[in-house]
Order: sequence, then structure tokens, then C-alpha cells
Amino acid sequence: NLEELTGVPAMDRAELILRILASRAMTREGKLQVELAATRHRLSRLAGYGTEMSGLGGGIGTRGPGEQKIEVDRRLLRDKIAKLNRELRKVQQVRTEQRKKRKQSGIPVVSLVGYTNAGKSTLHRALAGSDVLAEDRLFATLDATTRRVEPAEGEPYLLVDTVGFIHNLPHQLVAAFRST
Repeated sequence: NLEELTGVPAMDRAELILRILASRAMTREGKLQVELAATRHRLSRLAGYGTEMSGLGGGIGTRGPGEQKIEVDRRLLRDKIAKLNRELRKVQQVRTEQRKKRKQSGIPVVSLVGYTNAGKSTLHRALAGSDVLAEDRLFATLDATTRRVEPAEGEPYLLVDTVGFIHNLPHQLVAAFRST
């Protein structure tokens, strides 16, 4: 109703976060995770649609109401979720191998963690001399970035820039942050 009255899209907090994540994800894994979270969110939002979602068949030769549109939509979304999960497992196997090799190398790993827009990427640029995006906006970083740092004194280490935390993140969106 608000959309019709104002001509402006109306969305809940979870959908807003998903749109931001979708526009900023760069890696294949990040994009798959965001798409999976968005599809799950869409599936949870299907409940409650009224008569416009029914697909009753009528007339001579029909055998009853058949599958309602909401049931078709649910089935299609569940199929898409299953497909995205399969693709994500393949991508995560690669990440698991990378993590395994990193552990075997014996090089310490330092991760920068904190709330979104807290300066983690700026610190990463300063410490690692990296070219990661550092902007004053929420979720500028959506994919973890790892760089080797060789300080003038001390041992070399791997520095990881992560996506920021968000206060009271909706539970169904947690999977969209799994890669970081």
C-alpha cells in the first residue's frame, strides 16, 4: 500500500541489507551467498499472499484446482536454493583448500574485525600497503581480503580485512556473511 501511495519501493530492513550486499559483493562465493540469502528471504515472504496467488482451474475437462501459484513459486524457490547450495559447496571446497595451505605454511594470520564502517579497510591499507577499497559507507568491504605483510622488524604475517559486523543482523542473513 505504501508503494502504491508514494511511488517509492518499500522494503524491510533485511531486504535493504540484502540489496546493499548484492550491489557490493565481488567474489563468486560472496555473490552466491547473497543470492542464497535473498532467495531464502523471498521464500519466507511468500506466506500470506491472498487470492491473487491461487490458480484455480475451471471448465470442462479439468480435474480440480491443481497446483496453486504459491505452491509453484515455493517449489521453484526451493529448487533454486538447492542449486545455489550445490554451487556454494563447490566454491567453499576451494576456500577450504586455501585455508589448509595457509595453515600448513605456518605464517600467523591476523584478522581485522569490528562493526561496519569502523576503519578496518583503512587500517588494512596502512599496514599492508594494499589497494582494498576504503570508503566511508556501510559494507564497502563484502569479501575478505588477505595480504602478506613483511614488517621491518618481526615475523611476516597474513593480514585479513573482513566485512563489518552489523547490530542485530537478521538471522536469515547470517549465511550471506559466511565467507568472511
